[in-house]
Amino acid sequence: MTRQQLTKPIYIWVLTALIACGLWVVAGKAGINIHQGQNSNNQNGNQNGNSNNSNTGNTNTRNTNTANSNANRNQNRNANTNTGGGGGMAGMSSQDHKFIMETAMGGLKEVELGRIAAQQGASDAVKQYGQRMVDDHTKANAELMTLATSKGMTLPTELDAKHRADVTKLSGLSGAAFDRAYARMMVSDHKKKVDNFEKQSTRGRDPDLKAFATTTLPTVQEHLQMARALPGAPGGGGDNTNAGGMRNSNTGETRNSNSNRNRNSNNSNRP
Repeated sequence: MTRQQLTKPIYIWVLTALIACGLWVVAGKAGINIHQGQNSNNQNGNQNGNSNNSNTGNTNTRNTNTANSNANRNQNRNANTNTGGGGGMAGMSSQDHKFIMETAMGGLKEVELGRIAAQQGASDAVKQYGQRMVDDHTKANAELMTLATSKGMTLPTELDAKHRADVTKLSGLSGAAFDRAYARMMVSDHKKKVDNFEKQSTRGRDPDLKAFATTTLPTVQEHLQMARALPGAPGGGGDNTNAGGMRNSNTGETRNSNSNRNRNSNNSNRP
């Protein structure tokens, strides 16, 4: 066999080997790209899944927050409705709430003024009336406090600025001046109280408070009658007595004087 014949098969084998190597390299690169593509797709899928989960979590959180907010609003509305505008008294109308607060404050004032009247009053009538106010209003205040406590309401235990000013004004007076000022204030205050108690006893919504007003009304009416009879009260017995006494005295003196003049005149005409 010649040299050329031996060399030709070698070239063919070498060329085949080169081609095989090239194909192997190309196939390897293609496989790497395929794996990278799959990994990339998996990563994208994971990211999308995480994003969806995150969005779902945020949505659930928003829904939860919205539900909690609505629940809180409903609770606040229910609380406001039950308290009736203040004082913590469930189911109480504005009229009932106003009545119980004004009655409690007025009762504190009557007790404090009554103590002052019992000490500083010039007349026995004013002193006795003052002590009656202390006794009756102390009892009524205790009943009203018990009623309010049973309904979850706290009543005032001290006078506000307006009622404190009335007490301060009267405490600076003495003698007949005190009696007049106290009597007039008692008439004015108890007129308002009678109107309030009558209205509450017929138009009140809370049954317990309505019953309290109905039961206490006769006592308040009696207080008004007694106040009108105090010395110095508008149209009171003290003023009318004085006025009547002056008129009777003057009339009697005038009649006696005229009678004496007529008698003297008749005697002088006799022979």
